Amino acid sequence: MKIPKRILISRSDAIGDVILTLPLASILKQKFPGVFIGFLGKNYTRAVIECCCAVDEFVDVEEFLKATPKDIAEKGQWDAIIHVFPRADIARKAKQARIPWRIGTSSRLYNWLYCNKFVKLNRKNSNLHEAQLNAKLLRSFGIDKAFSIEELGRLFSFDKIPPLPEHFQQLLAPGKQHIILHPKSQGSAREWGLDNFEALIRLLPKEQFQIFISGTKQEAVLLQPLFEHIGEMVTDISGQMDLNEFIAFIDACDALVAASTGPLHIAAALGKKAIGIYPSIRPMHPGRWAPLGAKAVALSLKESCELCRKEPSDCSCIQGISAERVVGEL
Repeated sequence: MKIPKRILISRSDAIGDVILTLPLASILKQKFPGVFIGFLGKNYTRAVIECCCAVDEFVDVEEFLKATPKDIAEKGQWDAIIHVFPRADIARKAKQARIPWRIGTSSRLYNWLYCNKFVKLNRKNSNLHEAQLNAKLLRSFGIDKAFSIEELGRLFSFDKIPPLPEHFQQLLAPGKQHIILHPKSQGSAREWGLDNFEALIRLLPKEQFQIFISGTKQEAVLLQPLFEHIGEMVTDISGQMDLNEFIAFIDACDALVAASTGPLHIAAALGKKAIGIYPSIRPMHPGRWAPLGAKAVALSLKESCELCRKEPSDCSCIQGISAERVVGEL
């Protein structure tokens, strides 16, 4: 097999998905010392990708799609592209750019038009974690190892952390454990509910913990009922940081509690206590999407809950997780 010199990993979806794809860069670096790794993603996730020291270059997906094949070649012809998150437009462009190895799953019909290396992979019915499924796409490089989630949790190479601006550093009270609670998910996950987060806040000893509430600018409005009840007990940082700053702030704290969201996976990759709160139903269960890391924990009920498929807003298999259980983990 010809040793590739430049490999492009394509994953143009959300932050958590990107985090769980980063171990591929580390694995390829170990397999091919000196290989140049690019990561094709959304500009929204650029800050996350650039924290990974195993990734040599961020490639903006919109710029990639707009570029001519000649433009792509002039910037440095890729030897291979791995379509981790399948998109027909990216696969088509990769073929037009004459990337020699174009790796995709055999289950996508359009991949048979645009790819030339195939991996048999069925994510929907698999019992494997998302990061393990991603690693299976490396078979075309002769990497056919069954990685454990513990191994993958050590392969984020999430080491290039931006500095935390001084005005955010000053928010951190000395002598306390700093906990970030991230109640919302922008609709990407089942949520634990503001009532449960309020119960958790009331259980945490204030002399021991300093609590921060995070979220996007849009979520700040949705968080107001929580602040009305316990505003004096927490520090509101929602909508105040860009992604670089938020990554640095998570790194400066001790723990983060959230549903299956990007911030949870960032905290886990940083080696923080990352407590994820999950429903037990497929495909959202922690077996597929748990945060990976030495201090990461995924909480869910053992009982299978099918009724909440019909009533997602009243998901009993996530509401049944007690605030006391989270306190126990903290």
